[in-house]
Amino acid sequence: MRQRPKVGIVGAGAMGTLFGFHLAQTCDVTMLDANAATIAAIEQKGLAVNDQPARRVSVARRAAELYGSKILFLFVKAVDTLRALRPFAGELDPVTPIVSLQNGVGNEDAIRTALGGAVPVILGITTESAVTTAPGRVHTSGRGNTIVGSASPSASRTVAEVLTASGLQAAVVYDIRPHLWGKLVANCAINALSAILDCDAGVIPKDQNVARLAEALADEAAAVAAALKINLPFVNPWQYVTDVIAVGADARSSMAFDLASGHPSEIDHINGAVVAFGRRVGVPTPYNDAMVRLVKAKQALLSAG
Repeated sequence: MRQRPKVGIVGAGAMGTLFGFHLAQTCDVTMLDANAATIAAIEQKGLAVNDQPARRVSVARRAAELYGSKILFLFVKAVDTLRALRPFAGELDPVTPIVSLQNGVGNEDAIRTALGGAVPVILGITTESAVTTAPGRVHTSGRGNTIVGSASPSASRTVAEVLTASGLQAAVVYDIRPHLWGKLVANCAINALSAILDCDAGVIPKDQNVARLAEALADEAAAVAAALKINLPFVNPWQYVTDVIAVGADARSSMAFDLASGHPSEIDHINGAVVAFGRRVGVPTPYNDAMVRLVKAKQALLSAG
């Protein structure tokens, strides 16, 4: 029998739980999360998706318990990347891939800042979606696809093979940047609006005023990508956004949950990244800049109240 790979997962939220559940079928999975109650629940009851039987995984209460991982998946918020990875500096096998399927752009820089420039970083996007119903329990309404890529094709293939063996759909691309920016276009148009309006994503294309604003946000992000000479994997940004919304129309964005729970949002890594790159290449991004200011204002008001 083939040896089961040792896989570490940092972050036991909805996506960490979903991937951990699938990976536990063929891998020895160890989960690490800052929330002690979440880890305790997973230790007691395992991970479960929809009505499927729970799968047992190991849990870690210290980063040191994941140092022997052959692959390390990162499912924390982009704002938490440095904090989550600093305890791993100099402790992982130098060939252990760090896999980031996080929102936004700039995650690779944060990973290398925490672990060093030589660490093999695998970046990717996924259309898998899940909603947490309880610690270690998620609901998902469909099957998605995961795309990964890096400067090391062999490491990317290893990650894709592990995901595929666990029952997930995964593929490798030579250049991951078009896919990262494609996801960023959608996130720019959906996440902040869902958070500010406290609404499901499905509301966005139905209301004329919200739809026009979302389209303007997507167009700005696409214009910045074009100025960076990144060929997006679609022609019409707004059509792509509506296609993404159709998959998860009844779900609020992760940013909406962040604001509701008092957790710092990823606004600087999503709309804020578009603004920053726009300044660099001389592309105006007034709509995305307004979203950054509105989300930060709402964060401040909720914190004060």
